[in-house]
Amino acid sequence: MSSTVRFDPVRRLKGSLTPPADKSISHRSALLGAMASEPVRVRNYLDAADTNSTLAAMAQLGALVDRHADHLVIRGTGLREAAPALGTIDVGNAGTLMRLLPGWLAAQEGRSYTLDGDASIRGRPVDRIAIPLRLMGARLEARDERFPPFAVHGTRLHGIDYTLPVASAQVKSCVLLAALMADGETIVREPEPSRDHTERMLLAAGIQVQRTDGAVRVVNQDELVLDEEIIVPADLSSAAFAIAAGILVPKSRLVLRGVNTNWTRTGFLKIAQRMGAIIVGDLEEHGAPLTAGEPTGDLDVTAGPLHGTTVESWEVPLAIDELPLVALLGCFAEGETIVRGAAELKVKESDRIQTVVDGLNGLGGQLEATDDGFVVTGTGGLRGGTIHSHGDHRLAMLGAVAGLASREGVEVVGMDAADVSYPGFAADMAGLLPS
Repeated sequence: MSSTVRFDPVRRLKGSLTPPADKSISHRSALLGAMASEPVRVRNYLDAADTNSTLAAMAQLGALVDRHADHLVIRGTGLREAAPALGTIDVGNAGTLMRLLPGWLAAQEGRSYTLDGDASIRGRPVDRIAIPLRLMGARLEARDERFPPFAVHGTRLHGIDYTLPVASAQVKSCVLLAALMADGETIVREPEPSRDHTERMLLAAGIQVQRTDGAVRVVNQDELVLDEEIIVPADLSSAAFAIAAGILVPKSRLVLRGVNTNWTRTGFLKIAQRMGAIIVGDLEEHGAPLTAGEPTGDLDVTAGPLHGTTVESWEVPLAIDELPLVALLGCFAEGETIVRGAAELKVKESDRIQTVVDGLNGLGGQLEATDDGFVVTGTGGLRGGTIHSHGDHRLAMLGAVAGLASREGVEVVGMDAADVSYPGFAADMAGLLPS
């Protein structure tokens, strides 16, 4: 049964906070650890529903996962030795797992696997990973050709030169993982940059990953040997909700510690700064060279007046998970805020265009959905009311932040959805209230 939590308006927020571990990097640490031929220690792995689904899937495929108080040790099977799965692999609500894992499974010659998940996952398309994997020689069978549950039949793969129709770190990563076991070289071309965590982790493992002119190149590998230890930084996408609260609640001053400042993750910060937000930190510059490992830093956030902006399609992949927060900032800004080229939001945990527009309109906002985004007419704030999470963790946290900054408070129906990525979110926000 879903929980309902009320978030009342507050006078200010003050203090410091270390956000949860990065969800994207946690997923990749577990998956690459299972593919590796030597054990790897992972520190600060995110303990949340999505990432625990990934650990369970890796164990089902033959990896040994030892949990310790402050770290995990993952003993993998090797690139081509994933165990036959006993039954369906349940990805839960983890879209990243659903789209990355088939890249490994597609190269397990002579073995077949079925992937399924919750009701939300069953509505999320997998055709964009199926197309390039089939070009590499894999066999995938999906419900209605597009949706889970779907089967992956392992075969011998060959390298391809593939251009993504839409920039997507998940699809790119799926192909790059398959490329490690495919004959020859694989090239993935992106129309716009997307998150590069997979490339950085492969580079740290000694694999020659080349990124030039929007193309990423990887060649066949005999084995994968990761660094002995991986330390997962704090998640900027989770930090973004506290950052938005610090921007919107008057007289606030927050410090977010140890946050991943990889330039492929800081799109929201750049947009918020353009709207007038005061965010100070050592951010990696856009287009920085590919390096092994992730940059981290502290972010100092102060409340201030905002004005509208336009988010263009090239910015979307670098801020895709935070675009609902751009809509929220737009409600409090002067003028109009427009997001274009974000049709990808329709195939997240919910249709995040429609649910965000409906949810914020129900709180007194003035938003209009478009085919590929939304238009927000700033009114200087939100009245408050009730918002439904629709099982979407980011919509639940969006409602919480809206409540803290609203005039009358917000009830979030389904607040427990936040546990997918940020267990303890409500408690962390309460800890920022002045005593």
